[in-house]
Amino acid sequence: MAISFDWYENPVSPDKPEEKRFHPRIIANGQIDTKDLRSRIQSRCTLNEVDVTAVLDALSQVMGEELCEGRQVHLDGIGYFYPTLTATEEIAADTPRRNTKVKLKGIQFRSDQKLKNSVGHIKIKQMKRIIHSPKLSETDIDSRLRKYFTDHQIMQRSDFQDITGMVRSTAMIHIRRLRTKGKLLNIGIPSQPIYVPAPGFYGKPADYQPVK
Repeated sequence: MAISFDWYENPVSPDKPEEKRFHPRIIANGQIDTKDLRSRIQSRCTLNEVDVTAVLDALSQVMGEELCEGRQVHLDGIGYFYPTLTATEEIAADTPRRNTKVKLKGIQFRSDQKLKNSVGHIKIKQMKRIIHSPKLSETDIDSRLRKYFTDHQIMQRSDFQDITGMVRSTAMIHIRRLRTKGKLLNIGIPSQPIYVPAPGFYGKPADYQPVK
């Protein structure tokens, strides 16, 4: 078995063209679920599948309790888990009730070297004949957005990806470009942006009032 990958062009700002650079990206190869994982663990130790299920459930609960206290959880040979936070809106020095505007962003993971080493021993192969999404010009993007906003009032980043076929990082570069040029407005909050056409763009009249 091997990890399959292909080369993808690095996203760059359309306003700053430069020599193309590429990065490798893994081609998705499915996933293993808890049932299969439980069965494989059982085959490598003296526990039966019921015991493995109980251990995994208890591990999840204990990790949740420790992470809830802001502690880092380390599993030998696997890695470190730790919570991260984010603000629910832009925070300034004089923002009132700042402590109420914080929420859990997610649980980050940093692997142990032992786990990295075990993964590093497998073979890696390049996939052949991978068809990448076609590159779109700014005119193409504007045309697709105009068509989209004919039937929709708002757009999220995931919608932009569906419209253009771009990956997240490239989509965000173009969204920032369109906001800088005044074509898109964010009526949401920084952590949860919601985009609408600016007046005079994408079929909207100059006196158009964006949805709030």
